[in-house]
Amino acid sequence: MRNSRVLVAVLLAVVLLPFAAPRARAEAAPGGDAKPVVEKFHAVLIDVMKNANTLGLEGRKEKLGPALDATYDFPAMAQRSIATGWPKLDQSQRDRFIAAFRGLTLRTYATRFDGYANERFETTGEESSVANTVIVRTVLHTETENIHLDYRLRSTPAGWRVIDVYLSGTVSELALRRAEYSSVLEREGFEALLSALERKVSDSPGVPPRSSDSRLK
Repeated sequence: MRNSRVLVAVLLAVVLLPFAAPRARAEAAPGGDAKPVVEKFHAVLIDVMKNANTLGLEGRKEKLGPALDATYDFPAMAQRSIATGWPKLDQSQRDRFIAAFRGLTLRTYATRFDGYANERFETTGEESSVANTVIVRTVLHTETENIHLDYRLRSTPAGWRVIDVYLSGTVSELALRRAEYSSVLEREGFEALLSALERKVSDSPGVPPRSSDSRLK
């Protein structure tokens, strides 16, 4: 795996809380079936990592695509990634943005999870949170460190879906992306933002998406 810190790079919007998944008192999660969504996704990730060389980039994308769709609420996250800019888009623009958002997420996972070095995921808890969401707390164990990844999920007609991920229990990748993308949208407009995302999706195979900055370049 090229980057063990796994920032889950294209999760875009802070959804319900500003920058943290607070360690509130643990409660039974509504429905009790959010944790398996995360655990199934982690199982696919480990399998992809173990077979990364055999699968190649396109094979990893083929295996990861359905798993991502069964785990993440891409339309909701795409909407929140540009916050107040979303109502200004027509349906065609929204569909294009969601597709680019999903495509970049898929490409990021496929390029970063490109090998296996005895990593394993451990689920450490599940608890209710604000607005009928659930926090599933996990740890990625590597040979050199233990990385805490907390997933926030909400119930949808298709089942529980992830709407944010927190690194070390506090850093919301979604919050960082919302600030970044909203800035580009306000300064340069929707087409510039979309083009920047699409360029990242179509970067040369095998090359991880470029590090993000305020210009997405």
